Amino acid sequence: MITLLVCFFSVLTLKSQPTKTLYLFSGQGSDARIFSKITFDSSYKLVNIQYPIPAKKQSLREYATLIRSQIDTSSNYSFIGVSLGGMICSELSEIMHPQKTIIISSAKCRGELPFRYRFQKNIPLYQIIPKRMIKLGARVLQPIVEPDRKNQKAIFKSMLKQKDARFMKRTVAMIVKWNKTNCSPMIYHIHGTKDHTLPLRKTKPGYVVQNGSHMMTLTRAAEISTLIKEILLK
Repeated sequence: MITLLVCFFSVLTLKSQPTKTLYLFSGQGSDARIFSKITFDSSYKLVNIQYPIPAKKQSLREYATLIRSQIDTSSNYSFIGVSLGGMICSELSEIMHPQKTIIISSAKCRGELPFRYRFQKNIPLYQIIPKRMIKLGARVLQPIVEPDRKNQKAIFKSMLKQKDARFMKRTVAMIVKWNKTNCSPMIYHIHGTKDHTLPLRKTKPGYVVQNGSHMMTLTRAAEISTLIKEILLK
């Protein structure tokens, strides 16, 4: 009798455990905390992707392939990426075919990048800027370009402060040299009308958040949570 009860409760426990995984890809200047205000469905197991320092001259696709080793394909899985994380998801979605790929404040392909990135592919001004200056520049410009960060100022400052300067410079190079031309229609794209880092006018999102900024995953978490839930239920 005791054995039967143990088996019964073991089955109930297994059924209550998540059978689907959401892999979360943070941005260039953020970490797992960018998703800290999002409400996710409890049926999903959440895994935050860890970013190694890219090798010199490593392409975004090569970097995405490297990250592939962190993904368990033995059960159902989906991707959610913010900014640079969304670009990595765009590459991985073609390699791995997850159930869903959601990108937020990001770009599906090179054509959705603003001119300042595309211009530097031929005139690589970023190469002459020291890596520490790139990190400092991000810390100085972020509150100017995306003023709504003040709503979560301490988190944004902390995330940027903890970024490795080599990571910042080498990921800039990856974005500038990104050569993906196919913007997959299978990617669910959420973008804000007040995103000044990756302006809306260059992108073709399926979901538009009015007055949403590049930081809206953290500053407009309730709305983003609702959209994510809606997409995952499709």
